[in-house]
Amino acid sequence: MRAGGSTRELIHRLKYNRERRLAELMGLWLADGFDDARLTEFQPNLLVPVPLYALRQREREFNQSDLIARSASKRLGIPCREILVRQRHTDTQTQFDRRHRMENLRDAFKLRKNVRVNELRIVLVDDVLTTGSTLDECARVLVEHGAARVCAITVARG
Repeated sequence: MRAGGSTRELIHRLKYNRERRLAELMGLWLADGFDDARLTEFQPNLLVPVPLYALRQREREFNQSDLIARSASKRLGIPCREILVRQRHTDTQTQFDRRHRMENLRDAFKLRKNVRVNELRIVLVDDVLTTGSTLDECARVLVEHGAARVCAITVARG
Protein backbone atom coordinates (compact mmCIF):
# COMPACT_ATOMS: atom_id res chain seq x y z
CA MET A 1 0.00 0.00 0.00
CA ARG A 2 1.26 3.54 -0.73
CA ALA A 3 2.40 5.74 2.14
CA GLY A 4 -0.07 8.41 1.19
CA GLY A 5 -3.33 9.67 2.61
CA SER A 6 -4.61 7.82 5.65
CA THR A 7 -1.75 5.27 5.67
CA ARG A 8 0.83 8.06 5.82
CA GLU A 9 -1.15 9.77 8.55
CA LEU A 10 -1.28 6.57 10.64
CA ILE A 11 2.46 5.98 10.26
CA HIS A 12 3.16 9.59 11.29
CA ARG A 13 0.82 9.27 14.27
CA LEU A 14 2.68 6.16 15.39
CA LYS A 15 6.15 7.65 14.94
CA TYR A 16 5.66 11.26 15.98
CA ASN A 17 2.55 11.32 18.17
CA ARG A 18 3.58 8.13 20.00
CA GLU A 19 0.28 6.36 19.30
CA ARG A 20 1.80 2.93 19.89
CA ARG A 21 -1.51 1.11 19.62
CA LEU A 22 -1.35 1.75 15.87
CA ALA A 23 1.57 -0.69 15.67
CA GLU A 24 -0.89 -3.49 16.46
CA LEU A 25 -2.98 -2.56 13.41
CA MET A 26 0.11 -2.30 11.21
CA GLY A 27 1.34 -5.65 12.49
CA LEU A 28 -2.00 -7.14 11.45
CA TRP A 29 -1.56 -5.64 7.96
CA LEU A 30 1.91 -7.17 7.75
CA ALA A 31 0.66 -10.55 8.93
CA ASP A 32 -1.93 -10.45 6.15
CA GLY A 33 0.92 -9.78 3.71
CA PHE A 34 2.43 -13.14 4.60
CA ASP A 35 -0.34 -14.75 2.54
CA ASP A 36 1.69 -13.67 -0.51
CA ALA A 37 3.05 -16.79 -2.24
CA ARG A 38 6.59 -15.34 -2.23
CA LEU A 39 6.62 -15.30 1.57
CA THR A 40 4.77 -18.59 1.92
CA GLU A 41 7.43 -20.32 -0.20
CA PHE A 42 10.19 -18.46 1.67
CA GLN A 43 9.16 -20.12 4.97
CA PRO A 44 10.75 -17.52 7.26
CA ASN A 45 11.94 -18.52 10.69
CA LEU A 46 12.79 -15.07 12.08
CA LEU A 47 11.44 -11.52 11.87
CA VAL A 48 14.03 -8.76 12.34
CA PRO A 49 13.00 -5.11 12.75
CA VAL A 50 15.16 -2.44 11.15
CA PRO A 51 16.92 -0.70 14.06
CA LEU A 52 16.95 2.97 14.89
CA TYR A 53 20.10 4.74 16.02
CA ALA A 54 20.22 4.70 19.85
CA LEU A 55 19.84 8.47 20.23
CA ARG A 56 16.81 8.57 17.92
CA GLN A 57 15.23 5.66 19.78
CA ARG A 58 15.75 7.41 23.13
CA GLU A 59 14.13 10.56 21.70
CA ARG A 60 11.17 8.62 20.28
CA GLU A 61 11.08 6.18 23.23
CA PHE A 62 10.48 3.20 20.92
CA ASN A 63 11.32 1.73 17.54
CA GLN A 64 8.19 1.65 15.39
CA SER A 65 9.56 -1.18 13.24
CA ASP A 66 10.11 -3.31 16.34
CA LEU A 67 6.56 -2.68 17.60
CA ILE A 68 5.12 -3.56 14.20
CA ALA A 69 7.30 -6.69 13.87
CA ARG A 70 6.32 -7.90 17.37
CA SER A 71 2.66 -7.45 16.56
CA ALA A 72 3.04 -9.46 13.34
CA SER A 73 5.12 -12.06 15.20
CA LYS A 74 2.25 -12.75 17.64
CA ARG A 75 -0.18 -13.33 14.79
CA LEU A 76 2.19 -15.41 12.66
CA GLY A 77 3.95 -17.47 15.32
CA ILE A 78 7.34 -16.47 13.86
CA PRO A 79 9.87 -15.27 16.45
CA CYS A 80 10.96 -11.64 16.36
CA ARG A 81 14.42 -10.58 17.55
CA GLU A 82 16.34 -7.31 17.50
CA ILE A 83 19.62 -8.72 16.18
CA LEU A 84 20.81 -5.68 14.22
CA VAL A 85 22.26 -2.47 15.64
CA ARG A 86 22.47 0.87 13.86
CA GLN A 87 25.99 1.68 14.98
CA ARG A 88 26.16 5.28 13.83
CA HIS A 89 23.86 8.17 13.13
CA THR A 90 22.87 8.60 9.50
CA ASP A 91 21.39 11.69 7.91
CA THR A 92 17.71 11.48 7.09
CA GLN A 93 17.30 9.58 3.85
CA THR A 94 14.34 11.56 2.53
CA GLN A 95 16.40 14.13 0.61
CA PHE A 96 18.85 11.71 -1.04
CA ASP A 97 18.75 9.79 -4.31
CA ARG A 98 19.50 6.05 -4.22
CA ARG A 99 23.28 6.43 -4.68
CA HIS A 100 23.57 8.95 -1.85
CA ARG A 101 21.34 6.82 0.37
CA MET A 102 23.65 3.84 -0.09
CA GLU A 103 26.70 5.99 0.73
CA ASN A 104 24.94 7.41 3.78
CA LEU A 105 24.15 3.90 5.05
CA ARG A 106 27.48 2.22 4.32
CA ASP A 107 28.60 0.40 7.50
CA ALA A 108 25.73 1.89 9.50
CA PHE A 109 24.48 -1.53 10.67
CA LYS A 110 26.09 -4.45 12.44
CA LEU A 111 25.02 -7.72 13.98
CA ARG A 112 24.70 -7.71 17.79
CA LYS A 113 27.45 -9.52 19.67
CA ASN A 114 27.03 -13.27 20.15
CA VAL A 115 24.22 -13.50 17.59
CA ARG A 116 24.28 -16.29 15.01
CA VAL A 117 22.18 -16.17 11.85
CA ASN A 118 23.66 -19.16 10.02
CA GLU A 119 21.09 -20.82 7.76
CA LEU A 120 18.21 -18.62 8.97
CA ARG A 121 15.53 -17.37 6.59
CA ILE A 122 15.00 -13.83 7.81
CA VAL A 123 12.30 -11.28 7.03
CA LEU A 124 13.32 -7.69 7.70
CA VAL A 125 10.46 -5.49 8.90
CA ASP A 126 10.22 -1.73 8.41
CA ASP A 127 7.45 0.85 8.32
CA VAL A 128 8.04 2.44 4.91
CA LEU A 129 9.97 1.34 1.81
CA THR A 130 11.28 4.24 -0.24
CA THR A 131 14.27 3.21 -2.34
CA GLY A 132 15.09 0.05 -0.38
CA SER A 133 18.57 1.29 0.57
CA THR A 134 18.12 0.71 4.31
CA LEU A 135 16.72 -2.77 3.77
CA ASP A 136 19.50 -3.59 1.27
CA GLU A 137 22.19 -2.61 3.76
CA CYS A 138 20.56 -4.59 6.59
CA ALA A 139 20.22 -7.63 4.31
CA ARG A 140 23.86 -7.33 3.25
CA VAL A 141 24.99 -7.53 6.88
CA LEU A 142 22.79 -10.56 7.57
CA VAL A 143 23.92 -12.45 4.46
CA GLU A 144 27.55 -11.59 5.21
CA HIS A 145 27.10 -13.32 8.57
CA GLY A 146 25.59 -16.48 7.12
CA ALA A 147 21.84 -15.96 6.78
CA ALA A 148 20.49 -18.47 4.25
CA ARG A 149 18.06 -15.95 2.75
CA VAL A 150 16.76 -12.50 3.55
CA CYS A 151 13.68 -10.71 2.29
CA ALA A 152 11.75 -7.71 3.55
CA ILE A 153 8.23 -6.56 4.22
CA THR A 154 7.00 -3.06 4.98
CA VAL A 155 3.72 -1.47 5.93
CA ALA A 156 3.80 0.93 2.98
CA ARG A 157 5.82 2.21 0.02
CA GLY A 158 6.91 5.83 0.04
